[in-house]
Amino acid sequence: MPPSTTHHIYFLNEEKNSKGSEDSEISNEQLSKVLKMMAKQVLKEKTPSVQDLEKILQGVTREQTSQSQVNEEKNDLDIHGNNEPITKYLQQKGYIKDDKKWLTNKGFFEIGQRMLEDIIKAINEGGFGLHETKNIGSGNTILDTTKKLEYGDDIKNIDIPKTILNSVQRSKTKKLTKDFPIQIELDDFEKFETREEVKVGVVYCIDLSSTMKYSLNSGEGSRIEAAKKALWALYVLNKKFFPNDSIYIVGFGSLASEVKPHDIPYLKTYDANDNFLHYTNYQAAFRLALKILKKDGSHNKRIVLITDGQPSACFVDDESQKSAILSDKPYSHFYRPDDATLNKMKIERETKLDIRNEMVYLCYRYKQVDPAIDAKTLQEAKKCKREGIEIDTIMVSEEEELLSYVENLEKHLKGRAYYINPEKIDKILISDFISNKKKILGSKRGW
Repeated sequence: MPPSTTHHIYFLNEEKNSKGSEDSEISNEQLSKVLKMMAKQVLKEKTPSVQDLEKILQGVTREQTSQSQVNEEKNDLDIHGNNEPITKYLQQKGYIKDDKKWLTNKGFFEIGQRMLEDIIKAINEGGFGLHETKNIGSGNTILDTTKKLEYGDDIKNIDIPKTILNSVQRSKTKKLTKDFPIQIELDDFEKFETREEVKVGVVYCIDLSSTMKYSLNSGEGSRIEAAKKALWALYVLNKKFFPNDSIYIVGFGSLASEVKPHDIPYLKTYDANDNFLHYTNYQAAFRLALKILKKDGSHNKRIVLITDGQPSACFVDDESQKSAILSDKPYSHFYRPDDATLNKMKIERETKLDIRNEMVYLCYRYKQVDPAIDAKTLQEAKKCKREGIEIDTIMVSEEEELLSYVENLEKHLKGRAYYINPEKIDKILISDFISNKKKILGSKRGW
């Protein structure tokens, strides 16, 4: 489990020790614009270096400084008033580090928190809200309200003052002598009510195939950038409001790999130069997600697949399966990842691909799914269902025809399939996570 956000929540207004240090601070408004630009840059397919980031932020800070200029004397100073590089200032404040992955924990959560606030605000304006459950019962979260102790209740949650008061009031009602020690009867006992907090484990499987780098209709970013932004905010939401839950990230193309949540902004899509890793293998995503959730101790488990296309790859377990495919399609293409490719991914992306020495069958058919790939995908998904794992699929694509396959898949799995505008995926994922959490907390099925 990742550490609790109690170690990672930071505030913008820090105390100033002197007037001199106050002069070198930037305002919250200025910092917000800087962090927004940092988020935009880190989400790109090619993350800029710290040196390149400095050039980009200089443009932002010059624009802000010129707008807030009061006199020409300040014109020689930068945004924070001491004429030093903005990246150096951000390093001193703990937002970035001089590294390829330059966001620190503080920077990651600060930006994620800002994203989350914007999304929640948009959801509230759209009629949705973040509400706590009203359901009470046996659980591990103690509430302020109390109730009479019943047989079988845990005595560790007894409200001692209320219990004593009940005894005194009973004695007064019955006009009994108030003697010490006070005589307490069973009906006097009162306990704090508790709320059941059901632990949930969710694996978000994000498609890293080559088509995910396609631009959005608005021209503001790409599908992969929109998906990463949504997952980033979602992870911060989870750590802040539901710290007992588990969120895992799996990135997949032809093969799948687990992603550290703090590496969400740095996820890259595969392309043709990555030795056939740019195909879409649902089976690989389901298989790795199942492996992760089997080790997780959550009561409820769920897989959410985020993709822009249908599966175009699957695993081939042995030569007989390969022969069966070749007998039907003699020119089929099979791929076995070599050590050079695996090492390249490990070095360049710090990614450990989940592979068991199988071959991968590759077959892309526009708006169609090869029968062998279809069968393997469904077989793997049903394994997850047998383990009690719910599976939902989110299609981030402008092509409605692609939704028909996932709708059919979800019919077999009794799950849900969504077709959404990629630019609204952040609001959809946050709303879905909140509503699904409320549904679980309100369950009468006695998890």
